[in-house]
Amino acid sequence: MKGVIYDGMPEVKMLEVNHDEDHIHILLSIPPKIRISDVVRRIKSTTGRLLKKKYEYMRKAYWGIDGIWSDGYFVSTVGLNEEVIRKYIERQGEEDRGQAQLVLE
Repeated sequence: MKGVIYDGMPEVKMLEVNHDEDHIHILLSIPPKIRISDVVRRIKSTTGRLLKKKYEYMRKAYWGIDGIWSDGYFVSTVGLNEEVIRKYIERQGEEDRGQAQLVLE
């Protein structure tokens, strides 16, 4: 699932993605000329539409509602710790079992 996230934004690259029970983590490379909010909006609208198209129960559950995602999101820059962030994302879902450790050096 890594690579270009949307044909309309070929400069935005998905470097890592994983999820837990109720949220998703995505490591993206976004050039400074593109607003982060535009990328998040595009991801949420595209994935919501595709999920509703694929799963009938989601169409029923969210009938008459534009989006399936919550309104908010969290963004942070990676800086020099990209590998630490990448490992954290890879280990999503394991932390509750004590297997993932985020160690900032």
